[in-house]
Amino acid sequence: MFWTRLLSSIILLASIIVLGVAGGLPLLLGVAVISIVGLFELYRVLDMHRSGLAVLCYILAAIYEAMIYTSGLTLIGAYVFLSMLALLVLYVFTYPKYRAVQIMGAYFGLIYVVFMLSFVFLVRVMPGGQHLIWLIFISAWGSDTLAYCTGMLFGRHKMAPVLSPKKSVEGAIGGILGAALLGVIYALIFGNELAVFAQPVLSVGILCGAGGAISMIGDLAASAIKRNYEIKDYGDLIPGHGGVLDRFDSIIITAPLVFFLVMFLQIVVR
Repeated sequence: MFWTRLLSSIILLASIIVLGVAGGLPLLLGVAVISIVGLFELYRVLDMHRSGLAVLCYILAAIYEAMIYTSGLTLIGAYVFLSMLALLVLYVFTYPKYRAVQIMGAYFGLIYVVFMLSFVFLVRVMPGGQHLIWLIFISAWGSDTLAYCTGMLFGRHKMAPVLSPKKSVEGAIGGILGAALLGVIYALIFGNELAVFAQPVLSVGILCGAGGAISMIGDLAASAIKRNYEIKDYGDLIPGHGGVLDRFDSIIITAPLVFFLVMFLQIVVR
């Protein structure tokens, strides 16, 4: 099991590095595939993955990816409205085939998985994005690894005993501080490439620390959904890790945070 998980991690990390370096259409297609697979996994948990409602959402997800490739976030308001309109049209004209809770679940999936993950691509196309994109993974996966190590060594106080009994307050602190430290090291190495920040070391340290903290919310939120539906994993696509949502649950919420913090820190930290 250990070697399977390790091999999967290496292949996954190598794939992300290749796509992140390439940027552009290859990265967008990678994000689109991950998003639609993740959407399928979530809808399977909700027992609607093969319904006409789900098929409509897969199409809406593909349309959204095409929109951000051509227009970035310019048309996001229109997409939010039109995707809701499409779901309501289906709801009304097929009534009573679908229940209101299914329509709400379908829309939640589009925002939670497709919209949130799209910020991986949107960070990459920002000025300096070829280096900013890695802050997402430093914040999410770096903090997760360091929180695990710190928790194993020093964990005493449970952070969310009902939801995730193995996570500790000490581990969370270690993960946040560890992510901030990794960010500082990254900025010291690539400071000249992070000219979007007036003070790269301070800005990236703050960003990765905040990203590490919020990534834990993403992880716990995904765990809460699984507990609500009494499942262990979202899928088994990635050997040793589970499904796409099991591996990218923290990325889902960290990517948008990094996008907005980059803009915020450019203004605040001078």
